[in-house]
Amino acid sequence: MDPPPERAVFKILMFLVIFVRPHYFILAVGNTTVIDIIKDGGHLVSSNKNFVLGFFSFHNSTTRRYVGIWYNKIPELTPVWIANRDQPLNDTSGTLALDGHGNVVVYSPAQRISIWSTNASIPASNDVSVELWDTGNLAVVQRESRRVIWQSFDYPTHTMLPYMKLGLNRRTGFSWSLTSWKAEDDPGTGNFSCRMDTTGYPQLVLYEGDVPWWRVG
Repeated sequence: MDPPPERAVFKILMFLVIFVRPHYFILAVGNTTVIDIIKDGGHLVSSNKNFVLGFFSFHNSTTRRYVGIWYNKIPELTPVWIANRDQPLNDTSGTLALDGHGNVVVYSPAQRISIWSTNASIPASNDVSVELWDTGNLAVVQRESRRVIWQSFDYPTHTMLPYMKLGLNRRTGFSWSLTSWKAEDDPGTGNFSCRMDTTGYPQLVLYEGDVPWWRVG
């Protein structure tokens, strides 16, 4: 196969993370209450101050607002994960919140619609915490059992961070893959993906659509 094309926008960042400790908000889940985590302009910083969760735009634009995680200590905006990559907000009225079912949602109070949700099955009787870990992982965790109900590491976008998985769970069928951006200033789902091919010996393959371009191993 040919080497991977230059237009495939991927960032596989392998930095060593030694000390891991979560930084989080603890939020009680009600039946109907929507609890704000951060509004546009606010930030949640991991305890080691390496990662930031918040709203951002490219090139200082106030249109196409995204919710994501980026490096806190790198001057140039470097997102490593984006929640609403295919559904940006059109203004700065967005809010990241916890809904009555315990799911994290991105919504616009002005439009009263949900742009993005974790969409996890969470028992209504359990309180949860929303945590930004020092690894760059955003997690929804049951407070008492400390069970991770949902985490951004299970839904990577274009960046591979330490402790992430890339492959396939044969038992459940759940897969972890990377997907390119459409352009340098458009994080929408692109046409290139890196995912596990389990035909024969398992190997990672870079695809353009469904056409294999390059393989590892």
